[in-house]
Formats: sequence, C-alpha cells, structure tokens
Amino acid sequence: MLSIFVFMLLASNKNCFGLTSNPKIRCVEKEKQALLKFKETLTDVHDSLSSWGSKNDKKECCKWRGVKCNNHTGHVAVLNLSTWSLRGKISPSLLELQHLKYLDLSGNSFGGNYTPIPNQHLGNISSLQYLSLGGSYDLSGGNLEWLSYFPLLRHLDLGLVDLNQATNWLELVIHNLPLLEYLNLRGCQLPNQVPPTRPLNSSLYLTVVDLSYNEMSSLIPNALGKMISLVHLELRKNQFVGRIPKSFANLSHLQSLNLKWSCVTEQVPEVLDKLSGSEKSLQILDFDSNQLSGTLPDFTRFSSLRELYLGGNKLTGAFPKSFRHVLPNLVVLELGENQISGMLPDLTAFPSLTRLQLLKNRLNGTINKSVGKLSKLEYLDASMNSFEGIISESHFSNLSSLKYLDFSNNQLIFNISSDWIPPFQLDVIGLRSCKLGPDFPEWLRNQNNFSELDVSGAGISSVVPNWFWDLPPNLVELNTSHNQMKGLVPDLSSVDSLFSMDLSSNCFRGQIPRLPSSSSTALDLSKNLFSGSISFICANNATFFELLFLDLSSNQLSGGLPDCWELFPILKVINFADNTLSGELPISLGSLTSLGALQLSNNNFSGKLPESLKNLKWLKIIDVGGNRFTGKLQPWLGTHFPSLMILSLRFNKFYGDVPRHICHLDSIQVLDFSQNDLSGKLPRCFDNFSSLVQGDYYVEEAIDFVYYSTIFRGYVSVQWKRQEREYRNTLGLLKIIDLSSNKLSGEIPREIASLAVLVSLNLSRNNFTGKIVQNIDQMKMLDSLDLSRNRLFGEIPPTLASLSFLCVLDLSNNNLFGKIPKGTQLQSFNASVYSGNAQLCGDPLPDKCPGEEQGGAPGNKKGIQEEGDEDWFTTPAFYISLGVGFACGFWAIFGTILFSSVSRYAWFKFLDEVADWLYVTTAVNFNRMKRRLRG
Repeated sequence: MLSIFVFMLLASNKNCFGLTSNPKIRCVEKEKQALLKFKETLTDVHDSLSSWGSKNDKKECCKWRGVKCNNHTGHVAVLNLSTWSLRGKISPSLLELQHLKYLDLSGNSFGGNYTPIPNQHLGNISSLQYLSLGGSYDLSGGNLEWLSYFPLLRHLDLGLVDLNQATNWLELVIHNLPLLEYLNLRGCQLPNQVPPTRPLNSSLYLTVVDLSYNEMSSLIPNALGKMISLVHLELRKNQFVGRIPKSFANLSHLQSLNLKWSCVTEQVPEVLDKLSGSEKSLQILDFDSNQLSGTLPDFTRFSSLRELYLGGNKLTGAFPKSFRHVLPNLVVLELGENQISGMLPDLTAFPSLTRLQLLKNRLNGTINKSVGKLSKLEYLDASMNSFEGIISESHFSNLSSLKYLDFSNNQLIFNISSDWIPPFQLDVIGLRSCKLGPDFPEWLRNQNNFSELDVSGAGISSVVPNWFWDLPPNLVELNTSHNQMKGLVPDLSSVDSLFSMDLSSNCFRGQIPRLPSSSSTALDLSKNLFSGSISFICANNATFFELLFLDLSSNQLSGGLPDCWELFPILKVINFADNTLSGELPISLGSLTSLGALQLSNNNFSGKLPESLKNLKWLKIIDVGGNRFTGKLQPWLGTHFPSLMILSLRFNKFYGDVPRHICHLDSIQVLDFSQNDLSGKLPRCFDNFSSLVQGDYYVEEAIDFVYYSTIFRGYVSVQWKRQEREYRNTLGLLKIIDLSSNKLSGEIPREIASLAVLVSLNLSRNNFTGKIVQNIDQMKMLDSLDLSRNRLFGEIPPTLASLSFLCVLDLSNNNLFGKIPKGTQLQSFNASVYSGNAQLCGDPLPDKCPGEEQGGAPGNKKGIQEEGDEDWFTTPAFYISLGVGFACGFWAIFGTILFSSVSRYAWFKFLDEVADWLYVTTAVNFNRMKRRLRG
C-alpha cells in the first residue's frame, strides 16, 4: 500500500513539471556541459550513460536516458538515474541545473560528503520539488542545514545516507520544508533529537514519514503527532524510551503505524486509547517485539483494521469474552510469543482472516471449532501452547485455502477418519508432539505439495506405508523422529530439494538407502536399527557439498569409515557413536576443516589417531571413547584446538605420559582420559584451563552448531556420578575432569585446586601418592570428588568440609589417617566412602578417635556431653533451625541466579541432589536418636 501511494505521488509530481517529448526542443548548452562533467566523475559499470555524449548523434541532452526537459524552455527539469549501479562522487556541476525540479540518484553507490549548496552562489536552485538520494551507504548529508535552500520540496528521500551530524533534523525539516509530503530518513543513523530552539509548527502536508532503522534511544518525537495529514508512519527498529505521545490522538488520517522492534513500554489499552483519533482510518498496526503489557482489549473499535501485529510482547490475561464488532477487513492477526492465557474465542468476528499466529502463549482448553469457518485462512500457527482435546474433521471443514498448519507442542489428539479427504493442500505441516498414532495418519496421503513435514513425537508405531515415501519433489524438511515407526526406508535420492531429514529415534531397519545429496544440509538417522556399511556416503554421483550435520549414531552399522571426506567441505558435525564400526580412521578426515564435532565413541575403531586431525582447528567436541585406539597422547591434541570444549578418550588403549601441551586447552570443560594405560606424573599446569578456573559471566547451557537458520544441538554421553548419561540441553554446564583407571603416579598437582568452577573430579584407581591438596576449598563448585584406590596418605584437610555443594565423595582404599574433620557435609556421607583407610577415625566411621572412647570418670563426662549433643538433634529447636536455615540458604542461592550465570549450575545441581541430601541427613539424625533411646 505504501509503495502504491508513493508511486501515485511521484506520477502527480511529474505531470506538473511540463515535461516534453517534442523533438524540436533543444537543451541548454550550459546544462548539457554540467551533465557531462557529472558523468566524468562516475564509474558506469553497466554503460547506463552510453547515450550521454558530445558527438552529433548524442549532442541533444533532452534525449539522453534519464533526462527530461521542460517543453517550453528546454531546461533540464528531471534527472532520474535511480538504481543504475553508478559509483563515484556527486559533482557540484549538478548545481548548474537551476531549473531542475526532479532529482533521483537513489539506489547507487555515491560516496563522500554531499551538500547541494556550493561555496559560491550559482543562482537560484530553489525550484527542486523531488530529491531522492536514498540507498547510498557511503554518502554523508552533513547537518541538513542546506534544506533551507529548497522550500518547494515535496518529496525527500535520504534513506541510508549518513545523517549522524544532524542533531536538530526534525526542526530543520518542519521549519524549512513547509510543503513536504514524503520524508524518508530510513537507516540514516539519526542522532537523538535535541530540544527544539523554537516551537515546532504543525506540518500540514506530510503524509508519509519513515524514520525506521535508526536505533534512536530518545522519546518518540511529540511533533509527529502534529503532522495532522499523516497517513503512513514507519518507526520500526529504534530504541525509544517511554511511551506513545498523547499527540498521536490527532492523527485522524493515519492508516499504518509500524513500531516493530522499538522498545516501546506501555499498557496495550493505553496505546489503543492514544490512537483513538484514527479508529476509522487505521488499517495496519504493528507493535511486534516490544515491551507492551496488560491484557488484550477489544480492538474491533478500529473498524478499518486489516493487519494487527502484537507478537513478542508481554501481554497477559485472556481474550475478550466477545468482540463488540465484526471486522470484515481483518486479514492478519499476530499475537504469538506473549503470555496470553485462557481459551481461544469465537473467531467468526474476523471472516476475512488469512493469517492467524498464536504460537508460544499459555492458551489452553480445546481448539474452538469456529476456526473451521474461516474459509480464507491460509496460515494457522497455534504451536507451543497448552491446547488439549480432540481435533476432528470439523476443525478443518471450510479451510480450503489453508497452506500453513502448525499445532506443534500441544496435547491435541487427532481423531480423524482414515477415509477423510482434506479440503486443503498444505505447504507446511507442523504436528510435533500431537497424538496422531498409533496408526500412520492416512489423510496425509492426499497431501501432495508440502515442503515441510514434522510429525515427530506423534505416537506413531505402525509400519510406514509405501505411499508415504513417494515424497513431493519440493520437499525441504522432513522430521518423523521420536516415534516407533517401522519398516524399510526406500531410495530417496530423487528428492533433490530435501534440505533436512530427521528420522531418528524410530525402528527403521535394513541398510541405509541412497539419499538426496545435492542440497541436503542435515541428515539424522540416529537411534534406529539400520545395519550394514555407510558406503552410501561415497557412492557414485553422491555429492554432499552442502551437508552440515551427519548423525548415524546408535544403530547397528559395521565396517570401516569410507575415505572420501574431501567431498564434505562444510561439514560441521559427524556422529557415528554407538555402532560396531571398525578399522583405522582415514587420513581424509583431516580435510574437514569446518568440523565442529567428531563423535565416534563406543565402536571398534583401532590404530592411532591420524595426525591429519590437527587440521580441524574449529573442533569443539572430540569423543572417541570406547574404542581400541592406541598410541601416546600427541602434543597436537592440546595445541591445535583453541575452541575445544569436550575431549573424551576414555576406555581405549592410550599409554604414556599426559603431555604438558594438554594445558593449552583453555576452553576445555570436559576432559576424560579414564580407563586407559596412561602413566607418569600429571603436568603442573592445570591452572591454565581458564574455562575451569574462572567461569564466564554468561554460560551457554547447550553447545549448538549454527549455520544460518540451521541449528544442530550437540550431545555427548558423559560418565558422571558413576552413571553414564546423555547430555544435550545442559551439556555446556558440565565441568568435568576424569583421569580414573590409569597408572598415573606422583602427587596430585596443587594447581588442580585452582579449578574453581570444576563440578566433578575423578582421579580414582591410579597410583597417586602424597596428601590431598590443602587448599581444595577453592574448588567451590565441586559436586563430585573421587580419589579412591590410590596411595594417598596424611590427614583429610579440614578445608574439604567447606565444599558446600559436594554430593558425591569417595576417599576409600588409601592410606589416610587421623580424624575425619567435623562438618555437616563430611559426616553426612556413608561410612563406605572412608573405608580401606585403617588409621582413619571419627564420625561416620564406627571407630572412635583416641580420647573419644566412653569409660571411666572422664569418659563418662564425655559421654554425658555426647548425649547432650545428641539431645540437640531430637529437640524441636533443631528442626526449626534446620527449616529456617534451609529456607535462607535456598533463597540466597536462588537470588544469585538472577545475576550470575555461574550459579546456574548450582541451581541445576540443587534440583538434582537435594532429595538425596535430605534423606542422608535425616537418616543420620534418626540413627542417633535410636541409639540414645536404646541407651
């Protein structure tokens, strides 16, 4: 609508310029020379100015392309060079075109400072009515004071021209251009408006104003509400402070208002009240992605409304129970990404609706069947709500125009007859987590044109019918994951347009078929029953040049890796874990220079890690655990991967020392060398692991691999708390070092205590000697500590009792001696965590330390004192103190989560372990009470 309006404005301006096509009219020689001088300063890559010249066949400038002359005087009146791909600087010679009324140089690449006022007066140039310089990124317009020389301007387009010096731009426009009708200052880096030096008058003629994409952080100018003829106001992508000016109530002709992405903070009812003057004229209202709050009011009082965008705000409450008026012209209603609750209302008040977006709210109840009466509806997105109940044919009875349907992430149950023929042909089908099964939905058989299909987690457990695999040739995304679908997957190589295919977590069997290769970017066949080799990767005519993510993990695949990885220039993720693949790794893996994750764990690979892997400098995850790899740990493992976060070599046959170069991994978060044959002393440089020494202010909870709009979330199986778990959404929170079950010796380096954000440390089943590091209390986030089955000696350092988050501890089978330090944490563990240390004593071990035994007068006195201590645990005061202490501690920890990302992990751990801690503490106190009662 805006473009049509501007075109009409342009046409009306040209008609009043007295333009000519009369061949008898000759141009003025002075103006011809000015144009030729202008041409000399330009680079014309497309030869657009080829008709301009001095030769006999080109000497008449009124016939030049882009030039129009007045039909009476022959003076140049119009110069239109829009979007001619011209480059260079704008020559001052244009100022000699003193009768120019229309100048359009937009869409070119002019640079330098442009001020159309020369240093010396060249005559009257005030006749210009149309000036467009928009689209010249490198052009600067100065302070705009030159606008005063063009009082007749009706159209001014300076879009993308640098105006950061124009501090009083609005005042200059209003006072100097009283006839202005069109103003475009889009993306001009406008500064925040300074207070005007004089009162701003009303602008009587401005109908179109575009101030979008300027990132202004001031108040919305009140003067905009005084532009009483305003029809289109474009203010999107700014950072306005405050609210909508009350003066906007004066805009009785306003048809469109766009404030998308502009940080507006206000109650929605107040916003609509301030626009009351345009109740009969307003057609488009866009406040998408702001900070609007409050409940959604009845907006049907805007009788001409065609498009309403309120998504991405903070709207709460329910829809109005009913709408006062029918809006016959409303075609777009977008309310997604708010907090709107309640049930979906009767939508028949909007019979012309073509687009309805409600995603990511808190809507509940059943889907109103009135949706099925919206015969013009093309786009319906109600995903990520809490809708429930039955979806039947009647919900779609009249939706013959529907192209986009997304009910994903609701609790809807599709109860549709197997012989139902839908009235629509969908382009996008999103039914993730809806209940479609157990049988495969037959109604999909009649959908022949969809480009996206997502029926993941839909409870389908039947054999996929053969007709389904006759996929549309325009299919882009296919997701059938997290069902129990059965059967064989046929040859799909003919679906050339397939961008992403996810068949994971099903029961598909047989060999992996030929797959589309030319356009595929993501292929996930993990967690199925596929068998055989993966030779399809190197099959004839297979060209996976666009492939980014390849996940074949958790199948029954066998054989070796093919040697053709140079065919995958932009591959970011390889996951072949949990198969029975074997053989040595091919050297061509080193050609995957964009690779971010190499996951080959739990296979039968053997040999040494090829040195070519050191070319993969962007790796974040290396997981080759659970294989038969051998050899020494090479220094390049530590020096060539600056972004490496997870390095797992566990359960292999690596031997030799841990090289000091490993300490160069300053981004490492999970380091697992467990269950190998490593020996020697640990390097004393663990304090170089900067990501474990000091946590970042902002921690990514997941490890995502992103390529434009395609996202693959990394996941790894990690041994933690003596259990192997798969971590995906919280993988980025893990901070683990596991060197257990090797032959490492010497003292535990004291530098290890500097790892203040480490969560789990496992050095068990080695030959470490010496004492436990004294300053272990610096490891404040430690949740799990296992030093068992070593040769450690000495006393347990009292600082160990200061680790308030410690939930798993094992110091058994060492040579520790002395009294276990007092502290709630250390006494709450089972006695088995201290067993195998013959000279260790004190609670919770049954062996008392010397001087603590009962007997004799002094002993009786100690016994009485002990009994008094135990009495404290049976009094109400203890349990009151325990409750108050727990509450205070909980809120202290929870409060820090708001300000410190490091504390997130504490919250995560707290949820996971609080039940166990309470159980152990209660059991200990209960046993003490029983001993007292028996005594």
